[in-house]
Formats: sequence, structure tokens, C-alpha cells
Amino acid sequence: MITKLDKLPGNTAFPSSDEELDALKAFDKGDFKYHVEDYFSRPKASQFQLSPNGKYMSYREKDENNKRHIFVKDLETAQTQCIVEEKDELIRGYGWINDERLVYVMDEGGNENYHIYAADTDGSNPLDLTPFDDVKASILNDLKDQKDYIIISMNKNNPQVFEPYKLNVVTGEMQQLFENCDLENPIDDFIFDKDGELRGYNQLENGLTNNLYYKDLDTDEFHLLQQTDWHETFEIVGFNYPSENKNEAYVATNLDSDTIRIVLYDLKKNCTIREIFAVPGYDTGGIARSRKRNYEIDYFSYEGEKSVIVPVSDFYKDFHARMAETFAGKDFYVVDHDDDEKTYLIIVQSDRLFGTYYQYNTETKQFSLLYDLMPQLKEEDMAEMRPITFKSRDGLSLHGYITLPNAQGAINRGAFADKFPLIVNPHGGPQGVRDSWGFNPECQLFASRGYATLQVNFRISGGYGKFFLRSGFKQVGRKVMDDIEDGVQYVLSQGWIDPSKIAIYGGSHGGYAALMGLIKTPDLYACGVDYVGVSNIFTLFASIPEYWKPYLDQMKEIWYDIDDSREAEIARSVSPVYQADKIKKPLLVVQGANDPRVNINESDQIVAELRDKGFSVPYLVKYNEGHGFHREENLMEMYRVTLGFLGQWLS
Repeated sequence: MITKLDKLPGNTAFPSSDEELDALKAFDKGDFKYHVEDYFSRPKASQFQLSPNGKYMSYREKDENNKRHIFVKDLETAQTQCIVEEKDELIRGYGWINDERLVYVMDEGGNENYHIYAADTDGSNPLDLTPFDDVKASILNDLKDQKDYIIISMNKNNPQVFEPYKLNVVTGEMQQLFENCDLENPIDDFIFDKDGELRGYNQLENGLTNNLYYKDLDTDEFHLLQQTDWHETFEIVGFNYPSENKNEAYVATNLDSDTIRIVLYDLKKNCTIREIFAVPGYDTGGIARSRKRNYEIDYFSYEGEKSVIVPVSDFYKDFHARMAETFAGKDFYVVDHDDDEKTYLIIVQSDRLFGTYYQYNTETKQFSLLYDLMPQLKEEDMAEMRPITFKSRDGLSLHGYITLPNAQGAINRGAFADKFPLIVNPHGGPQGVRDSWGFNPECQLFASRGYATLQVNFRISGGYGKFFLRSGFKQVGRKVMDDIEDGVQYVLSQGWIDPSKIAIYGGSHGGYAALMGLIKTPDLYACGVDYVGVSNIFTLFASIPEYWKPYLDQMKEIWYDIDDSREAEIARSVSPVYQADKIKKPLLVVQGANDPRVNINESDQIVAELRDKGFSVPYLVKYNEGHGFHREENLMEMYRVTLGFLGQWLS
């Protein structure tokens, strides 16, 4: 069972007092139509799902104490019942396993040691399926044809590596399917087919080389199929079940291209049969198939400036056309359907629409409104998010987004009706992550105060091919920061922004970038907000969770090899805690105390260093959060404090 912490993490004398934080919140002054709770209150109902037989609909419903319980509704009788009550710990996710059983996931205070739980559709037979301390569990595969079973992954036998288990969600009985015993060269991915048979696995050799092993179906022996660098892609995304050749699979690969494409591959002959889908300039996002229609391909997807779905099957071409006509100008996504594919759940969104659920009946071909997640946010009041493209100072094509306040936001800020203050918001990661077009509550909140928001997909971001990714290796804090600054110069050149009122704010790597921005270009920014950000590359490496340790050499390629004297010198020069004397502008620091990725020591260090120099640093810490805030009351406080801080230094 999950145990409670005996001692609070970090230096408990460092966080600012409630009185200090309340005084900061008071700087968010103005006659604003929308408030923090309008953007960050959880929807009254959300996360709708259908049972496999379509008889039930489940969803999360929030009570007056901001607890989000799991409900199940019988669609024939309309009877609704709460089956899982959210208590002290947050339910991080849930889903149907079969028509009688759901699973859900919880950790403790954001420590990411997830347990998998299960309950029946009436709430009976609740069970912690992974009742182990300090163990992280996740679901690898559902087994649709073995209704009471799933395949999970756990680091129960050794905290550094994960192993697969077949788990009975009714009884909790489990069977280990494979041993991951070579700690120097651990397996970091197991590939199962729809019947639960282990068909392949990826072994990480010396931390940097991926060895993909595939099973010979005649001998049941595993043979090395592909050997690739860790930052290359050769991934089996699904077996071609209709084919008589059981070795056919759909593979996402960039081994002989810059961007990821999908090919049909013969795994026994180790050769491409034909290319299936590719997009110039962007990595392919995915492939969707219909289990009912013998795994026919419904569509491909990728993300360019916006998300794109490319219909393939006759069914999906018709369905997609109907969605495009009904929800013109919006993005729409299938989020669930029953096994018979009679009822689909769709969410409709845009940069100005948080999200609305619809049902689609494939027999009547009619859409019906299910639920508006955020009815208090009116589309006409929300700000537009515009894709932008510009060149870096060394000639790299960069993409990103600018969210400009609409007329109402400009009026609220008065003096900034012509040129807006700017919030620069670098994303986390940094590798393989990117910002996307769509409704962003942060951007909209800032826009409601008259602030523009800039998001740059700097080099090392994901989705733009392997050259773009690699161009950011060992450039964190250096050329990555140049790209962010070049984005600022681009939007300044468009005449949108007041150059004297620019802030930098971000989480995780974005928090690190906020610190480095105040250090590297102190005259560019008026203030900064560091949210669960890295301050010291050396202590970051020393404090990573056990299950990250097999990837330490990859971190050294992304960041810097601190065991190499030359690179260690660079790492020190771009570790904010060692450059704290260069920070001259106001800084706010926010941290979750149980963060397993960016330890609270990262924030404590920069706060201590600056305060020792006589620098005032407001510091918000929550002791029931991890890598980012997820409890509604904590989110509210963070954004109120942040708005007050920005109001103090940008107004």
C-alpha cells in the first residue's frame, strides 16, 4: 500500500508565507471579465468513455470539494452511480478493461510511483492490483480477447528496470512474462501482439544503442533485427493481422529519412515491403485501425502547424467529411467508441474552444451534443493563437505560436491597446517535446490580462525530424536560448510587443530557460517565473529517479557529459545556480515538494543563492504536488500568485 512521508522534503524555512503570497496576488488589479477559476476550475464532468459493449458511459464528476469521482451511467435506464470516490490522492487516469471492470491509477502526492486499481461497474470488488511500496506500474497492453487480463509493467524486482506481467484485474493474480536481468544493458520496451504473445523487445546497450530483437515464429527464438542510435526511430506500431504473413507489421522509422514515416515491414526478412505514409518536413504522428473491420486502416495523423488527420478507409472518409461539415473551422478527434463501432465519442476544440463532447451514431449518422466542458468561456472573448515561422540567427527554420489578446483584453489593459506586454513561455523536455496549436488555458489567462504569449519550438523539439532534434544536443542553455531570443526578436519586429515589458515563464526545462533567460539576456526581460525548473545540471543528474539511470548517458548527450572536464565546464557555465549573480530582475519560484524528476533541491538552491546575495525571491511550494501542480486549489493559487507577480513588474 502507499505510505505517507515521514519528513517534508526540502528546506521548509524557504517557502514564502501566506501573507507574502497574498500581498503578491493583490497586484493582479483590473476590471477583468474572466478570473483564474474560469480557466483552471476542472469541468463539472469530463473524461467521458464508453464501456466495450456500449451499455455504459463513464465519466469524472467534480463535487463541491473539488474531488473528481468516477461515475458510471447505464445508458438504457439512465441510472447513474459513483463507483470510485476520489479521496486524499488524485485519480490520475482511468479506463474500461471489460464490460464489468474499470481500472484507475493513483500515486502519492505526485511522486509518480503509480498503483493500478480496479472496481466493478457498481463500485464493488475494489482492489489495489499493484500493492507494492516504491514501485511504479503502468499498463502496456489491454487484451480484448482475454477480457479479465491486461499486461502491465513494473519495476518491482529492481527499481532501475521494468518487467512485464500478465495481470488478472478481477483477482489481482499476476504472472511475470519476462526477466529483465541485465542491468548494464536493460530491456526498455516489450512488444506484445493482440493475443498477449511477446513478439519482440528493445534492449538498451550501453545506454546509447537500441537493439531490437524479434521472435522467429518457427523457433520461438529472439534474433537481433535492428541496431540503431537511441535518437533514431524504428518502432513496431502494430502487426498486420489481416495478412497471411504473420511477420508483417507497420513500422514507424526514420532510419533512411530525416522525418518519421510509416512503412509496411517484413520482420522476418528484415526489409520494407512498401511505404505507407509520410509527410515532408514533419514526423508522422500515428495510425488508427478498426478492430471490428479486421484492422482496416481508418486514418493517419501528424502534427504540422496544426494537427492533421488523413482519412483512409471509406468509413472514415465519410465520417471525417461529416465532422468537417458539422464542425467547420474546428479541430475534432475521436476519443472513444464501443466495440461494435455504433457509437463514437468526439471532442471538438480550437484555439478558442476548450472542448465540447459529442456522440455520433453510425446508423443514423447524427451528432448529438453530450457536454460542454467550459461553458463559462465564450469563444468570442478568447484570444487567437497564430502559428509563426522565422529563421534562427544561424539559419535554422523555427516554428512556434503567438497568442495575442483580443480587443477586450487590450481595453482591460488600457495603455497597452497598441503594443502588448509579452510572456515568453519555453516548453519543457527539452528533447522530443513541442508546443501545439489549440486551446491553452495559460495563454488565454494571460491574454485576459492583456498579455501576449510566445511559444517557440526551439531546436531539440520533437516532430520536426531527427536533424532538428540533434541540432539541439549539447546546446541546452546556449543555442536553445538563442532560438527563444530570436523568437522574441521576430515578434518585436512585427510591432505587436512593448519591448520594455517582456517576462519569461516556464515549467521544467521551461523553468530552467526562465532562469537562463534572466542570466543570458538580463536586459531583455523585466522578470521571470521558474516553475519546477532545473537550476544545477550537476545535482539534476545526481538526483534522478532510479528508473532514469539507464538513460543517464542519453541525458549526457542531450545536456552535457559532466564526467568530461571540458563539458563539465560548459555545464557549470549554463547552470543557473553558478551564475546567480547575473540575475538582476525579479524572480518567482514555484515547486512541487515531491517532484521525482526535478528535485525540490533544484528550486531550494537558486532561492538560497539569491537570498544570500540579498535578492528577494518569492517562493511557492506545495507539499502534496510533484512535477507540476495538479490539485485544483494549488493550481488556482499558483496562477493567482503568478498573475500578481506579473502585474507587479509588467504594469
